[in-house]
Formats: sequence, C-alpha cells, structure tokens
Amino acid sequence: MSANPLYLTEPGPQSRTAAQGASRPALNPYDPRYDPLVSPGPGHGRAYAPTYWVATAGDTPPDDGPIASDTDADVVVIGSGFTGLATALFLAREHGIKATVLEANQVAWGCTSRNGGQGQNASGRLYRSQWIERWGLDTARRLDAEIRSGFETFSELVSQIDCDAQGGGHLYTAHRPKKLAFLRNEARVMREVFGYDTRMLTQAELRERYCDDRDACGALLEPDGIGVHPLKLAYGYLRKARELGARVHTSSPVIGWETRQGVHHLRTPGGTVRARAVAIATGAYTAPGLTPLLRGRCFPVLSNSIVTRPLTDAEIEATGFRSTTFITDTRTLRFYYRLLPDRRMQIGSRSAITGADAEADKHYRLLIDGLGRKFPALRGIDVEYSWWGWVDVSHDMMPRIVQPDPAQSVFYALGYGGNGVSFSAHAGRRMAQRVAGKPDDAFQLPIYDSPLPGHWATPFRRIGQAMLYRWYHLRDEVL
Repeated sequence: MSANPLYLTEPGPQSRTAAQGASRPALNPYDPRYDPLVSPGPGHGRAYAPTYWVATAGDTPPDDGPIASDTDADVVVIGSGFTGLATALFLAREHGIKATVLEANQVAWGCTSRNGGQGQNASGRLYRSQWIERWGLDTARRLDAEIRSGFETFSELVSQIDCDAQGGGHLYTAHRPKKLAFLRNEARVMREVFGYDTRMLTQAELRERYCDDRDACGALLEPDGIGVHPLKLAYGYLRKARELGARVHTSSPVIGWETRQGVHHLRTPGGTVRARAVAIATGAYTAPGLTPLLRGRCFPVLSNSIVTRPLTDAEIEATGFRSTTFITDTRTLRFYYRLLPDRRMQIGSRSAITGADAEADKHYRLLIDGLGRKFPALRGIDVEYSWWGWVDVSHDMMPRIVQPDPAQSVFYALGYGGNGVSFSAHAGRRMAQRVAGKPDDAFQLPIYDSPLPGHWATPFRRIGQAMLYRWYHLRDEVL
C-alpha cells in the first residue's frame, strides 16, 4: 500500500498551463491546512488541491485573468464554483446580464474541484420524510417539485458537456440491519407521496445487480442520479458563461467591500470593481468578514477523499461491480463511493475537524479501512490521489438562495450540506432570477423565503462537533 499520496499526483491543469507559457501569474502553493474559521481568507492565486479531478480534467479553459484596474460591472458574482458559474451563465442566457465573476484562486478551486461528483435529486441534509415533519405535506410536495426541477436543470447542462457522466440513479446502502427500516420508510414516502420509482434491494439483489459491498445489508435504489467529473463539468459551465459574455477573473479575491449610495465597491489586489448588485457563491470558502450578512450562518465541515489506481479485471470480478451507479451508506458520517469510468475506486467521508488536523494519517486510514471493509479484495490497493475540502453546512440542514436584506442588492446561495453537485445548477439559475428582479411563486418555499439561520452555540461549534463525531461513531458502529 502506498503512503498518503497527498503530493504524488500527476501534473494538473495549472502546471501544464504554466509549462505552455500562458500569460497568467505564477501560482501560490496549495495550503493543505486552510481552515475557513481561522484563516484570514481562502488565499490569492493559490494552486488547486491535488485532486483526481484536477489531474484528469484536461487543460484549464481560458479565463479573464486577474482584475488589473478599477472597473465597473452590472453584477458581480463572488466565487467561481458550480453556483457562481451557473449564476453567471443564467444571468446571461435568460436575463441578458453579463456578470463579472471574482475568484480568489483558480476556477472552481474550492468545493467544486474537491467533491465526490454525486449528482442526486436532492439538496441539503434533510430527507423527504423530514420535509413533511418540518413543513407539512403541502410545502413538502411543492419543495419536491422545485428540487426535481433542479435535477432537470442539472441534467440538461450535463447532457451538453463532456463530463464523464454516469447515469443509473443512486444507491443508499444500509450498513447495519437496523438501518433497513429507515430505508424502507424513506422508499415508501418517496414512492407513495412523491411518485418516485424507488425500490428496496435485498443484500442478494444488491450483490447480483450492482456490487458485492460486504458492508451492506440491503439498499434503497433512487432512480434519479448522475455521477460526473465535477471539474470537467465546471469547465463546461465556464466556457458557456464566457461565450455568453460573462467575465471570469481569477486571482482576484475580495479584500474589501464598501457600499456607497447603493453602489458596491469590491476591492481586489488589482483594483476596485463597482457594481449595482452582488451575488455570493463562495460555499464553505467564504472569507471571514466578507459581509455581516453571512457571519455565523454556515458551519464549514471537512470531507476527505481518496482515489485508487485502476482496478484489474480480477479485482472487478472480486468486488462484483456490474454498475457505476454511485453509492452512499447510512452512517451519520457517511461514506460515499463509486467506480469511476477509468475503473478506479473513489471513496470519501468526514473525519477531520480542523484544517490543522486535516493531514493526520488517521483520517486517511479511515477511508482505507472503509474501502477494505466494503470490498476486501481491495485491501492493500495503491491509492494515487488523496485530498480534502470544506463543505458548507447550514444550521438547519437546508440551503438558502435569498436576498437576505431587501434594502441591499446582495444575494447568496449557500448551505448545500454536501448535496450541491446537482442543485447548485438550479440554485445559480434561481439566484440569477432574483438578481434580475423576476418574481416567482417558488420563492415562497423555505429555501428561498428566509436567510440562513444563525445558532446560539456558533462560538463553540468545534467543541460540539468533536463531541458529536464521537457520539455518531458510537451510534453507527456499536449501539
């Protein structure tokens, strides 16, 4: 088995671009210890994290380089991940507004180039049965229609972009027999209340049709789900947005923000951008102090991920893989995993709490051990990529796409809780609609009609998180 291969990756797009002599500034080193709660900001012109996605996405498409002087813009979008690029794309495509996107580092540098690429028909951390408990049946049905529309927005974009799309839905596996009752209830609610063709699979059916996951006692099959290469998809968003007139400025962090007479003055190292409206799409990489509107509103949580070398024919046979449908298990700190198009295994989970601790070998070992427990034939397999990134979790486990203060022309889309690969496309579409001043009945739904909530225990969240992680492990593995 290889050691933790944090720095043992193929040259990513940024190194190839530099080798080609492109006229862009030299990159600052990737910071593996970055922590949004204690670092002053996500950086300035930093290299990508050493992810599998970066190493295999191909050449980075052209962008507009750093802001080089004071300039005016109709709308500024802060952040160039899925949400920010989708916002710029839909502003141009559906409202004729050519946005200026400001990115502190590289295009899709944060969540978008570090996630698992699992595009589910979902958003936030709550299940549909929990929507009913929280808001009642009528609101839950209307929210489902909106999330379903979001999956259609995502599917449409995926169909237009070469991003190694893998259809087949989503498998939700029970890691212990006692979790089967939960999955059966969720399958029933999705089928009987919302009309989905959900099915429960026995352990034997799972192994016969999908994979021989030795950690699974059965599974819920959701029909909607597309696995993607997230950075290839983001590059597609970038190309489409720029073709429609959007400008995307990398190495341009917002280091100061003043609003005077209704005009936002966003200061970057290369100049100030003046804009009538600002849309924030920074996810868990929101700089402290960017705006009081977001102070304490999101809880950044780390997610670690690894990708193995390609599996041999014998290993494919031994693991029983007959499908590339992506998988999540029922642990609270869940594993998410799948067989990639080039026959590598990818698996991720949550373990580390602080950026300072993210490099600790125990978090890497958690994934190695999890992979071996699920697929014993892969014990000892070489791992070629290892990375981590921050997830934006809201305090009530659901995202918001809002204008938090009607008196300010500031908007944000945040708080996906790890379920943003798919819904971020529609969130960008809806945020563009709000920026353009176009009303919609959907804006009465809970994810649109109120800001992200704060929480009284925000100053103590890391202490609480450490205690919760211990409790989750005990509940998931012992009790």
